[in-house]
Amino acid sequence: MISNRFIIALFLLFFMLSCRSDRKANMTDVSIGGRDLSEIQTDGKLTALIAYSGTSYFLYKGRPMGYEYELLKKLAEHFELELELKVSKNLDLMLEELNSGNIDIVAHGLAITKDRQKDAAFTDYLYLTNQVLVQRKPADWRKRSWSMSQKEMIQDPVELLGDTISVRKNSSYYKRLIHLSDELGGDIIIDTLDGNISTDEIIKMVADGKIKYTIADSNLANINASYYPILDVSVPISNSQRIAWAVHPEAEGLLDATNSWIRTNRKKKEFNIIYNKYFKNKRSFKRRIKSDFFSLNNNQISQYDAIIKNNAEQIGWDWRLLASVVYQESRFINEAKSWTGARGLMQMLPATATEMGVNNIMDATENIRGGSLYLKKMFDEFSGVEDTIQRTKFALAAYNCGLYHVKDAQKLAEENQLDSNTWDGQVDQMILALSYPKNYNKDIVKYGYVNGIEPYKYVRQIFERYEHYTKFIVE
Repeated sequence: MISNRFIIALFLLFFMLSCRSDRKANMTDVSIGGRDLSEIQTDGKLTALIAYSGTSYFLYKGRPMGYEYELLKKLAEHFELELELKVSKNLDLMLEELNSGNIDIVAHGLAITKDRQKDAAFTDYLYLTNQVLVQRKPADWRKRSWSMSQKEMIQDPVELLGDTISVRKNSSYYKRLIHLSDELGGDIIIDTLDGNISTDEIIKMVADGKIKYTIADSNLANINASYYPILDVSVPISNSQRIAWAVHPEAEGLLDATNSWIRTNRKKKEFNIIYNKYFKNKRSFKRRIKSDFFSLNNNQISQYDAIIKNNAEQIGWDWRLLASVVYQESRFINEAKSWTGARGLMQMLPATATEMGVNNIMDATENIRGGSLYLKKMFDEFSGVEDTIQRTKFALAAYNCGLYHVKDAQKLAEENQLDSNTWDGQVDQMILALSYPKNYNKDIVKYGYVNGIEPYKYVRQIFERYEHYTKFIVE
């Protein structure tokens, strides 16, 4: 006969197993297991979700920049990983994208909240900030005393009761307004904005008079207010908050390693320099915002875009790729000169310029035309390479270090049973090998030593920049 005690124990065991199954089922409903650090390292690539904004990730004068972007580069270098960036299309869904299993880390300034900790694991904080009200000063504020202007503005959060504030729905600002309404014992009307609008853009909407109020982290609010003096950002809405990145809840190794990196680097001067560059340097911020070559303003890379587009069409290249070459050579500085005698935007040597029919090497139009024609000539030299991307990389390497050094590297690849018609992981390794006597002194090598790290990095950096350009600039 089965005792009552046994029946009770059996029931409790069944109940506990059921609860555990339910928890797993619920997690499966909202989350797919993320990759941990060991799996990421095996793959060799860290995939990060980032926001396109005036402080996080943007293009300025042909150069990718941003607070999160610079830190991510350093983190990937620390892990010895390639960095793959994915730009979020909806800031309200960043944590959902993380839990899709396609993202390793969300690199965005996220306030750590209890609600968010249900969906993601947060890193140690990158910096501390608090939320402030963003409002317009009176139109004639410059003619008034400060005390007179204040009378027409919100000075205490309690004055927001019954008024409307515009924020993204899934932002920490929305949750803060809910809590603030409870604390004040009244209702603040919340106008919810699309998740694809960045906080920078929302702040500008207040400056332009399109919305009345918004809330922003004080560092973002202050740097934007330095450009829009019509804005007042002096009224605090929250206490200090920790701002961090997020990883998948199951990625414990990645979380621990990232936390260790943050804690070590947060004490270093360079870490603070990067923060100050994007959140404290008002002069630099104003210069970017005013520039035609700031990607949030225009679909432009440089003042030479029209010339680059014309020549890219002539040689059958994406103009953004050719623009990346020009940046690599001169950073779009027409007067650029090198110790080797190369001149101009595409750093042409006088002999090459003459060969390409360039009369004035310092003329931007002629220089880009001549450099483009020479790139096309190098491209044609590798007709045996069927893959267009690989063939382009051979052409770029030849443009940098010389055609016959690349031909030597192909011979060395054949000798080492590598694919002589593939640059990545094959011939690029042999161009590196040509830096050493045991390789460049071989009979099959006709043109001797080459500092292989230069063409190796040259090709990689041009294509890395090209990927950034394709994210920001419409073809």
